[in-house]
Amino acid sequence: MPKAKKTAEEIKAIVEKEHVRFLRLMFTDIMGTIKNVEVPASQLDKVLENKMMFDGSSIEGFVRIEESDMYLHPDLDTWMIFPWESEHGKVARLICDIYNPDGTPFAGDPRGNLKRALADMEKAGFTSFNLGPEPEFFLFKLAADNSITTELNDQGGYFDFAPTDLGENCRRDIVLELENLGFEVEASHHEVAPGQHEIDFKYANAVEACDNIQTFKLVVKTIARKHGLHATFMAKPLFGINGSGMHCNMSLFKGSENAFFDKDGDIQLSQTAYHFLAGLMKHAKAFTAICNPTVNSYKRLVPGYEAPVYIAWSGRNRSPLIRVPESRGLSTRLELRSVDPTANPYLALAALLTAGLDGVKNELEPPKSVDRNIYVMTEEEREAAHIYDLPGTLQASLAELKNDQVIVDSLGSHIFNNFYEAKTIEWQAFGQAVTEWEREQYLELY
Repeated sequence: MPKAKKTAEEIKAIVEKEHVRFLRLMFTDIMGTIKNVEVPASQLDKVLENKMMFDGSSIEGFVRIEESDMYLHPDLDTWMIFPWESEHGKVARLICDIYNPDGTPFAGDPRGNLKRALADMEKAGFTSFNLGPEPEFFLFKLAADNSITTELNDQGGYFDFAPTDLGENCRRDIVLELENLGFEVEASHHEVAPGQHEIDFKYANAVEACDNIQTFKLVVKTIARKHGLHATFMAKPLFGINGSGMHCNMSLFKGSENAFFDKDGDIQLSQTAYHFLAGLMKHAKAFTAICNPTVNSYKRLVPGYEAPVYIAWSGRNRSPLIRVPESRGLSTRLELRSVDPTANPYLALAALLTAGLDGVKNELEPPKSVDRNIYVMTEEEREAAHIYDLPGTLQASLAELKNDQVIVDSLGSHIFNNFYEAKTIEWQAFGQAVTEWEREQYLELY
């Protein structure tokens, strides 16, 4: 989680001193996939002068073939030398924003889009939007030919330790690598499901936090491979056990003050916090398409596996969509529990920030908190408490997204149109697939 500001001259000196041979210029496409252009260190001056060009037409959701030239503008504060060895020399990375040839920010760049949402936040009088993510992942064994299996490497459970938690060594190495890269790891542990793990790192401002999530995924997959394992952030890789979430702990700041905290407020939350909370709840159905963007995501959002299903909030109860953790003061935050790690973090944070700010702008009021287990409430009881369901499929969430102009605007027309088209095709492809479940149910019967 590098925070030290870097200048171009400092980076040049580091490249020479550390014998860096290659530079990875990283960015994220609309689907959340990390992309990179690797260049030799001899191109460093060109990189630092924002003159490195790439073919945007080859990246899904970017541009058409007739308008393909795009420029990579590196964020010097993201400079990082990867700690793992390379037989051809050290490799460093810079995370980049995407620009058009005329020097304007590219509307299809998720990172740039988040910066646009943050500019709107600043106009509303806030200085920063912080995120503390809690990403979960599974470790599966690799076969002798390095193909991925669905065989788990342990049968551990929540907070178990060795010998039950056989992923402990891998997880420890991941933590060490993250710390080498400057991350402040707050906790790591085995999760509820066999083979499932969680590593939590300190909150940061929205852009830095999203950069950290993408770096985290890269580190986890790289180190797992060295242990003969495959790490996956798929939301629900196995039937019958918990899926993987990425709880998002969010807070707004005005200077050094947490805008969600009021020592004299109800449960010490400010009116800003309540309005932000109401905005999240109002737009929850729509931003679910962004925060849970795969067909598989909705296999996780079902009752019985600790994932939220209902749009409600609580100060303590863990069954609603939004929880208010006990910490107050600078640590006051709202925890959204529906997000899963397949989400593009830049798009998710832009949507969540915009939803919350809509609540602040319009002074929306949330419904009463729900302090009982929603999973055991009847449908009639939920209706009486104004508790509504999250969308149950990708198709349903896309319909909600399309009809919510606030969340559409949080993405911009370019990203929304490309995202909506790609995810509609994904849903249609899933609908045409013949699954093993169907064969088990119908092949012999009919």
